[in-house]
Amino acid sequence: MEKSLESNGHVHQHNDNHDEHGHAHGMGHVHVAQDKLKKAIFLGILVLIAEVIGGFLANSLALLSDAGHMLTDVASLIVAWLAIRMSLNPPSPSMTYGYHRITILAALLNALTLIGIAIFIGGEAYKRITNPEPVQGTVLFITAGIGLIVNLYIGLGMKNQADNVNIRSAMLHVMGDAAASAGVIVAGIIMYFTQWYILDPILSILIALLVAVGAWRIIKETYVVLMEGTPAGIEFKEVETAIKSISDVKDIHDLHIWSLTSNKNAMSSHIEVDGSITVRETMNIIRNIEQVLEKKFQIGHVTIQVEDQQHDHGGEMFDIDKNWNGKE
Repeated sequence: MEKSLESNGHVHQHNDNHDEHGHAHGMGHVHVAQDKLKKAIFLGILVLIAEVIGGFLANSLALLSDAGHMLTDVASLIVAWLAIRMSLNPPSPSMTYGYHRITILAALLNALTLIGIAIFIGGEAYKRITNPEPVQGTVLFITAGIGLIVNLYIGLGMKNQADNVNIRSAMLHVMGDAAASAGVIVAGIIMYFTQWYILDPILSILIALLVAVGAWRIIKETYVVLMEGTPAGIEFKEVETAIKSISDVKDIHDLHIWSLTSNKNAMSSHIEVDGSITVRETMNIIRNIEQVLEKKFQIGHVTIQVEDQQHDHGGEMFDIDKNWNGKE
């Protein structure tokens, strides 16, 4: 256990054994994710080629739209794989938190491309609704069936890594494409027997909506991380109450909770204690706070500044802007 108490009362406690175990587990988890992503990229390229060929042969906008979606699937998988590799680079003096947040940027990029694809599909579908064209149902059915099977295999294979927003954004791409392929199959059967070719552009619009909804969810999640907002699933007031309940903690302010990337939550705060307690007693308080935060809220990186009752903080919980507002 490594401890430090700086001159300004800043206390940080670091558990080396826990970090070593967590790092080993995390590295194993990352390598599994990388292997699954490489396999998914290869299979995705095969499906993309099949859907492009099948879409032109069947004259199906829905199938070509699905191929367009599959193109973003493959791109998202490649970006996710590259992001994970870059996130393994260690921290440095210029990047003190390392490169973990690059996975969030990758997820945001994927989501934005999905929105673009959805808009394009919607526009093309509108043209076909006003002027329906014949579709070869048999070719469409076979091609979409291949896409459905492969996408389900890829998506379900990444399910265990879905706690990472970068992996989840890629998985949503793939599962969305699987759902689209299933819809194309149903439409292909109906069009084969009824010649209701208007189903093709209608299905394309439904695919576009499916894509857009999944993308919007990812955008909202990445927005919170990039804005260093309180992570989803953590209630600010509950954290405040939990820290105040620790023995000898008289008050807390400047409490900030954020995440570097999925499942890497951090917290910093100032706590008020009796000015007469010893450094050893202060360390016991910090240790108790860390244990509570990690066990109850999965907050693994905790930085705390210790102050006595004579330290003036203005009585505000959030006092971060007091020296940044341009006032003297």
